[in-house]
Amino acid sequence: MYPYHRITESLMRLPIILVSPARPENVGAAARAMKTMGFTELRIVESAAHLDPAARRVAHGAGDILDNTKRYDTLAAALEDVDFTVATTARSRAKFHYYATPQQLLPLLEEKAAWLPVTALVFGREDSGLTNEELALADVLTGVPMVADYPSLNLGQAVMVYCYQLTALMQNTPTAAPQADQQQLKALRLRIDALLTTLGVEDDLKMADWLQQRLGLLEQRDTAMLHRLLHDIEKKVAV
Repeated sequence: MYPYHRITESLMRLPIILVSPARPENVGAAARAMKTMGFTELRIVESAAHLDPAARRVAHGAGDILDNTKRYDTLAAALEDVDFTVATTARSRAKFHYYATPQQLLPLLEEKAAWLPVTALVFGREDSGLTNEELALADVLTGVPMVADYPSLNLGQAVMVYCYQLTALMQNTPTAAPQADQQQLKALRLRIDALLTTLGVEDDLKMADWLQQRLGLLEQRDTAMLHRLLHDIEKKVAV
């Protein structure tokens, strides 16, 4: 059954971010996919492809999304007001500790919506994807499983796949979380970095990378409990 319903106003925001898109037609296709599935907020990094007439031709009724697109110089700037970041990659999942399919993202983000109301979905360059530094800004990495002999989707197709899978998020109206809850995950990352430095193991990149990637899986209750544990560890270390 085609999972499309009349979209109602929601407290959740789920901006789509395109990093350095080269082809205006791909941006137009992405805007059209967003409009079809109820997504409204498009951000673009290091590109003005959305201003090209070719983007509007392909958008076909999604011109309002192109008109309201916000442009940023860096991905970090585009994520400044974002609570939780999902980055797409076509690289082998064996390189990452946690790699979600689009189907697996839905229950994960449904839980996050109650306490992290601004989630961004990031798509990389058509030819090279996201850099390692850009992937490091994400809380969770995701990719579309594909057959080995044709392992790629164009940008517009990829945006459609994710918008199709996540459209239910735009129909829910989660209870707004207190601001303190919204900062729990970011604060936890900073506390873990500081603790690793205090313990003198910050150069253990494998462990640090594993910790940072696994934090994206934590539910709100788990995040709060880990804060309590870190508080106790910090007191012992300080003695």
